[in-house]
Amino acid sequence: MTAVIPASKSRQLRACLLCGLIQTSNDFRFNGCPNCEEILQLKDSADRVMSCTSTYFEGVIAGIDPENSWVQRWQRTSKYVRGMYAVRVRGRVPEDVETELENRGIKYRPRDLSSDQD
Repeated sequence: MTAVIPASKSRQLRACLLCGLIQTSNDFRFNGCPNCEEILQLKDSADRVMSCTSTYFEGVIAGIDPENSWVQRWQRTSKYVRGMYAVRVRGRVPEDVETELENRGIKYRPRDLSSDQD
């Protein structure tokens, strides 16, 4: 069985550039990203949603049991909330987010897998 996202809805979907979670832009604006909100601060900021999420993503993984899913471990989403995740997301987080991650000792890996080619 294949899940189909209606075209009218898919244009409204965005993926977080940091964790790959897929939500509508309104969900990101009203609720933030449940995995990355502390760093990205998307809630109540349409500008931040636009700069820290992307409409250009490939593949969708349904994360139902993140801690026990080998696919989510492979995608580096096993510590995140249940939800729909993009396999690849085109784009990079803004420089201030990269700096914040660096200051916290977290290595940033773009979700477009470009860092895997190093």
